[in-house]
This record gives sequence, C-alpha cells and structure tokens, in this order.
Amino acid sequence: MTEFNLPLCMRVKEQAINEVDTIIEECVTEAHKQRAIIVSDDVIYGLYKEKMEELSEKFIESKIYLIDQSSYYDAVELGKYIAIHNIEIVIGFGGGKVLDTTKYAAYIAKKTYFCIPTSLSHDGLASPIAVLSIDDGKRKSFGCKIPAGIIVDIDIIANAPLEMLQSGIGDTLSNYTALFDWRLDQKSHGKRVNDFAYMLSDISFSSLYYNKEKSLKSKHFIKSMSESLVLSGIAMEIAGNSRPCSGSEHLFSHSLDENYKNIQISHGMAVALGSVVASILQNRDHQLLLNYLKSYDISIQPMKWGITKEVFVNAWLFAKDTRKDRYTILNEVKLTRDRLERIYDMVEEENYESINLGSGIWQ
Repeated sequence: MTEFNLPLCMRVKEQAINEVDTIIEECVTEAHKQRAIIVSDDVIYGLYKEKMEELSEKFIESKIYLIDQSSYYDAVELGKYIAIHNIEIVIGFGGGKVLDTTKYAAYIAKKTYFCIPTSLSHDGLASPIAVLSIDDGKRKSFGCKIPAGIIVDIDIIANAPLEMLQSGIGDTLSNYTALFDWRLDQKSHGKRVNDFAYMLSDISFSSLYYNKEKSLKSKHFIKSMSESLVLSGIAMEIAGNSRPCSGSEHLFSHSLDENYKNIQISHGMAVALGSVVASILQNRDHQLLLNYLKSYDISIQPMKWGITKEVFVNAWLFAKDTRKDRYTILNEVKLTRDRLERIYDMVEEENYESINLGSGIWQ
C-alpha cells in the first residue's frame, strides 16, 4: 500500500505569525523544548526582524539563518548545518526560493519542516518538489517531502507585491492543460492516472476559476488561493510526480529558463502564457483561460516580458526536449514556425477571437 506524506496542519488567518509556536506545538509534542532554526533571506529579515526574533525565543535553543542563494549546494550546506547541530524543527520564512531551499535541506537532514510563505506565487508551497539552481544557473527539480505544517498569515500575503499573487493564479491555471496532457499520456501509452490526484488538481483549478472574489488582497481570496496551491501540492504527492500540475505549458516555461536566461518573467506568468498556447494546441477552449486571466487584470502579451516572436517560437520548438520522458500534446502536433508565429501575433495583439479552432489550422 502506498504511503503519502501529508501536512499535519494548515492555518490561514490574520496575524498567524503571532501564533506560529502554538501551531507548531499542536503538531509536534513539546516542540518548544527542541532546537529550531528559522531560515530566511536579508530582504524578508529586514521586513520581519522583530517577528522572527520573537519566534526564535519560543524555543529552548534556536537560530535565525539567512541564505544568499537558492541553489542545490546552498540547500545541502544548510542540511549539513541542521544535522550537525541536532536541530529538530526547521522553519522556512520567505518566498519561493527560501522555501524550496529550506524544504530540501530539512528533507535531507530528516527533520520536521514548517513553512511560512511571504507570497503565494506558485504551487511549490506544499509540493514534494524543490526547484533549485545548479551549475550555470540552470534550475532542476529535486524530490523531497511536503511541509509538516503550512502557516499563512493573511496580512503578510496582502503586503506582497500584486504581481506575486497574479503569478500564483498563473501557476494554478496550468492544471487545466496539464491534466489534459496527463490523460493523453494514459491514452497513448497506458500510463496510470491516479484519479484522486487528478480530482484534487481539477478542484485546485476550479476553486479559483469559479471564485467570485476578484480582489486579490482580500481575506477571502488569499484563503482560496492558499487552499488551491496546497491542493496542487498534495495532488503531486499522491501522484508521485508533478503530472497533475505540469504538462506542455511547463515545458515551455522550462525552455525559456534553459535557453533564454535574460528573459525576466515569473514562473507563474510563463506557465500562464504556456497554458493559453497549449490549450490552442490541444484544440480546446482557450477563451476560457483568457477570460479567467482578464478577470484578474492579467495580460499575457509576450513583449511585456521581452519575449520576441523569435524567442517565443524557439522556446516552443525546443520545449519537448526539456523533458523527453514527459508525453504531452507536443508529441502529437506538428509545430511549425509559421503556425507559432501566427499564434504569437494573436496573443501579442490580444486578438484571440481570430483563432479559429474549428478550421484545423492548429491541429
């Protein structure tokens, strides 16, 4: 029987930062008597120094550890530090890079990990995967464990840049096309699709898609976003891989990362752009995704991030090679420069109605 690692607790509330020790104590008996470490970076420490120091005092012995980079080597170094100093409670306090580094360090040190996100920019929040940089700045996904506890302070998230919440919306959007690609792999190769993982990923997307609250910094939306991202992470844990939330749209994002490091676009926005294009290639209703993005004032025009037509076309042409083991719609459609250039023009001009799915042009 397969065993899953699921969070022991999840709290999403205002001023949750003031109750972190109490929440951890509910999950770990006599946690206050154990050694702890709070991992963050200079920027977040500058913003929440007082809160971190107050939290640090709640444990019998603790340390605030600031990281400079989010690399595999930094995570391993942190893991060594945790193991050598017999630290039992590991707390990540920061954005995605801090949380991924801390998550992997706690995993290799075999210690209990809690996360306090300062933004909701992607579904790595509760996923069993840590994305870390390796040689030459390339980023690689490493398997690990999801957090024992997730503590979301609504006030902290509301203070994060709006773009980060929009990025989280973009990453959730990818479930729509990733699930299609997962079923496609099942149909073409008989690969098993875990129905429960599929359902959780679908709920993650639907819960935000049908959410009537459009104010990204409202209490209701932040709670919904947190739950949606965590559901995606749990879906990946149950599936044993990232297939419920990662398909051809993520391959496009990986291609941008690997081949065009100068492009400054968040992961969420890259997969949002990728999802719209992937839905066209899948011969599905891309307008559904566009309406969803527009309802949150999100534009995916490529040139907004300096993605030229040449970059866009090449990124899609090279996308399949970023993960040759992952079967997606890219394995079934014939991509040509001409077709991709026309899609680029339509997306850039936001002239989506002119994409005629019934014409067979995109098949």
